[in-house]
Amino acid sequence: MSFPLLTATAAVPAVGAILTAAVPAARRTAAKWLALLVSLATLVLAGVVFGRFEPGGERYQMTESHSWIKDFGVRYELGVDGIGVALIALTALLIPFVILAGWHDADPLETSSKRWRPTQGFFALILMVEAMVILSFEATDVFLFYILFEAMLIPMYFLIGGFGDRAHSGSDENAAAQRSYAAVKFLLYNLVGGLIMLAAVIGLYVVAGNFSLTEIAEARANGSLEMATSTERWLFLGFFFAFAVKAPLWPLHTWLPNAMGEATAPVAVLITAVVDKVGTFAMLRFCLGLFPEASKWATPAIIVLALISIVYGALVAVGQRDIKRLVAYASISHFGFIILGIFAMTTQGQSGATLYMVNHGISTAALMLVAGFLISRRGSRLIADYGGVQKVAPVLAGTFLIGGLATLSLPGLAPFVSEFLVLVGTYVRYPVAGVIATTGIVLAALYTLVLYQRTMTGPVKEEVRTLPDLRPRELAVVVPLIALLIFLGVFPKPLTDVVNPAVQHTMSDVQQKDPQPEVEAAK
Repeated sequence: MSFPLLTATAAVPAVGAILTAAVPAARRTAAKWLALLVSLATLVLAGVVFGRFEPGGERYQMTESHSWIKDFGVRYELGVDGIGVALIALTALLIPFVILAGWHDADPLETSSKRWRPTQGFFALILMVEAMVILSFEATDVFLFYILFEAMLIPMYFLIGGFGDRAHSGSDENAAAQRSYAAVKFLLYNLVGGLIMLAAVIGLYVVAGNFSLTEIAEARANGSLEMATSTERWLFLGFFFAFAVKAPLWPLHTWLPNAMGEATAPVAVLITAVVDKVGTFAMLRFCLGLFPEASKWATPAIIVLALISIVYGALVAVGQRDIKRLVAYASISHFGFIILGIFAMTTQGQSGATLYMVNHGISTAALMLVAGFLISRRGSRLIADYGGVQKVAPVLAGTFLIGGLATLSLPGLAPFVSEFLVLVGTYVRYPVAGVIATTGIVLAALYTLVLYQRTMTGPVKEEVRTLPDLRPRELAVVVPLIALLIFLGVFPKPLTDVVNPAVQHTMSDVQQKDPQPEVEAAK
């Protein structure tokens, strides 16, 4: 293509971030509207990318390639497959809702000059994260991907540490300390993973002589590039460790509850529904694509870790007293399902895992943003501080219920399709793992329904009697997300048509075929 569509899709939010940050401090509302318009323009471009992608065409489409650091063979190389297209669409779709939901989250506080928040910076950082995430889904040069993988930590660090949740039970000083701790923990965990990945990236260059994903994959396929078994396994572990931190996978998950708990609800959505998807996406594109034999070698251990994530995350969610930390641990359980589907090495499992990335993003956004609206009204994240909300704010309670039912993968809502595919795809190759994973469904029903019961039903607590119902801006955030959950729950074909061919390519990379069902001969 003569027009660099992929570059434009990432460049629009990047330029928009600069322009938003440059808006004069006195014109906060103008900065908000500018950020929203930029996010909508990005959504239009992402829609064009989705519309122009041909599922039956070349594996990587709308490609761009330019020399960047010639002496080291680094190129600015972009291309999208079906998995990347789906996740670009998810990212571009969620950012306008994140901006609308956080419309007042960075307004200055009249009661404390020490906690003045630069509104323009808040929205500029969101747009910068969007640009980096979209570009990471497009990058087919390993070094370019690594730069983006690490660079997105910087704006996220400031969003967590500088714009934390105002609903904090302690003093301003204690709240600031908790935000700082969560931001530093997020940064350190991901930096350590990134440094280990850097060593693996350098090792890959030494072995392959370039950073191009497509060239390395072609060389592996035609036999012109051979890796020693031990080398491939060490390189795989370097990449996988970084992606497992980002995902996050047990036991590298502990930064997520802190980060989501202390961040504002829109930033919490940005973390788990957008940024963390880069980790699971990279497992499919880089771990399986570059190191197929090592991926199969590590599969048993990764499946065990995924199962622990599913059960552990759900069990801890059951015992949470903080609404946002409950959603965080539920997300850890859901990421366990995604990783389980990826490494089940079946078309159903990997298709389900990709759909799960998209559907989890939408369902978590719906639940967390409604929870954020609730928390901002009451000023508390503690479940025990609520009760009887459905009697005073029925629309808020109803949308909260639908978001919760999507989280537990109720049939008819989008996550059910993806979770079902993951479980079927796992069971046909690893029956025991498939059975164990189903316990996550039971536990999800428990923590979701108990949360709803304790916050929305029962006698109306005095502190919630005056809570207003959802306002028009908040309805504009929630209603489209719920509509998408229902639409994709009954008609997932638009996504499956795009994703399935890319999954077939990934299965070909690892030289795996679906197990054939065993049918007993008729007597």
